[in-house]
Amino acid sequence: MAATISSTFLSASLLLLCLLSASRKGCVAFEQQELAAETHHHTLLVSSLLPSSVCNSSKAADKKSSSLTVIHKHGPCSQLTSDAPTHAEVLLHDQARVNSIHSRLAKTLNNVKETAATSIPAKDGSILGSGNYIVTVGLGTPKKDLSLIFDTGSDLTWTQCQPCFVHCYQQKEPIFDPTQSKSYLNISCSSSICGSLYSATANAPDCSSSTCVYKIRYGDNSSSMGFLGTERLTLTSTDIFDKFLFGCGENNTGLFMGVAGLLGLGRDKLSFPSQTAQKYNKVFSYCLPSSASSTGYLSFGNSGISNSVKFTPLVTLARGPSFYGLGITGISVGGERLSISSSVFTTAGTIIDSGTVITRLPPTAYSALRTAFRQGMSNYPMGKALGIFDTCYDFSSYNSVRIPKISISFSGGIEVEIAPAGILYAISRSQVCLAFAGNNVDSKVGILGNVQQKTLQVVYDGPNERVGFAAGGCS
Repeated sequence: MAATISSTFLSASLLLLCLLSASRKGCVAFEQQELAAETHHHTLLVSSLLPSSVCNSSKAADKKSSSLTVIHKHGPCSQLTSDAPTHAEVLLHDQARVNSIHSRLAKTLNNVKETAATSIPAKDGSILGSGNYIVTVGLGTPKKDLSLIFDTGSDLTWTQCQPCFVHCYQQKEPIFDPTQSKSYLNISCSSSICGSLYSATANAPDCSSSTCVYKIRYGDNSSSMGFLGTERLTLTSTDIFDKFLFGCGENNTGLFMGVAGLLGLGRDKLSFPSQTAQKYNKVFSYCLPSSASSTGYLSFGNSGISNSVKFTPLVTLARGPSFYGLGITGISVGGERLSISSSVFTTAGTIIDSGTVITRLPPTAYSALRTAFRQGMSNYPMGKALGIFDTCYDFSSYNSVRIPKISISFSGGIEVEIAPAGILYAISRSQVCLAFAGNNVDSKVGILGNVQQKTLQVVYDGPNERVGFAAGGCS
């Protein structure tokens, strides 16, 4: 607490000197200095950084047509019964996903391409041990509600299906039974659609009794395998899609922890945006809530997109065309642009990914960010590091803290300010960490993770090949 008292005492002393001074010019300079300091910093209650046990549900999704509510898997707004992983486990799982993305994009990525409505609520679980956000959709006739992770880094939508010939993990809702639906159909092995599975799953399809079999494995070694089929998918009472292609998984393992499967929002032709393009024109947006105790939304189409959204051109990665690439041009801390060469960001490029928790930067960029942030936080005692977090603070003696703002600049001349919830990751009052990490080399692709996307309205505009951001997206 001594640092806070000292800082307050110094400001008060300077103000008293200003008032006693005969020079109004000195007072104006002091006032401008104080205003600038407040403009480039956040003052936060430490308690606001910690998770709450009470769900504070937003009505944002209700205000938008074609919209679903987004929740975090393990927050108080979720009804999933599985135990939440520890923070250390979250970071390990997150690194596994990052390693998988880097493996897919192993070569230099320099092929740069300048590049009616529905919404679903989204919930946040990263603080409680998971980086995955979920929405609830209806499948089959009659409709069965299922909780699915939504993922901009994946293409194929799938759910667990009966009978589980090999293995099904425990989920909240009853496992979907295609034999009880009037609208389910299998896809034949000879269908051209079956042959297109490789681009959506990175695995060649198999065949069983003339029915197409899909296989998909994720970065944390979770996996799903089953039949490719079509079914009626219901988002809202007015947004219903017949013959929606999806995976009916009968052998599923891994870290899905209570959810029924996954909603793929990537750029492949089997993804949800591509399959529903006739209605939504490959436009969707979401807002990830500030904490696990709040909700956000996932919306489809142009309805509800803020007029204040600032767009940056979409970048297509040569070896990862399903990913949404972004062109980062710089980073600012406390209102000061960091001295980082633009080539640091263009060497490997950057993607935005709803399934990665923590933003990964080229090590050269991360080192500059860390140095500037530590300088801005020099009044606070350092805390114990954890996993990929090497810049942590002990706030146990503080009721409030003052942190420098962080913003990221993108191609197209836009600057996006990261919300306070996207700057710090709180394990406890004595261990609150800078929520960024560095790759081990500059040649690996950077990733804008979901923690840094919190409270922003993030807009994916397929026809115009751009991604947009606006502050205050969940309100």
